Amino acid sequence: MGPWDLLLPACALVLVIEGVLPFLAPSAWRRLFEQATKLSDGQIRFLGLTSMLTGLVLLLVVWN
Repeated sequence: MGPWDLLLPACALVLVIEGVLPFLAPSAWRRLFEQATKLSDGQIRFLGLTSMLTGLVLLLVVWN
């Protein structure tokens, strides 16, 4: 099993999950996006770090 066997389905799943909110509630997505543009770089980095660490923990739980 090569790396693409997992990477491509994972990327596809991310796209599906990210598309749910704009599809179901476009006005809420727009408000959320507008609020996100008002965050400082540090706040955005913290959210990104938190997201990455949560994803890593979930991967470790699933693969062990």
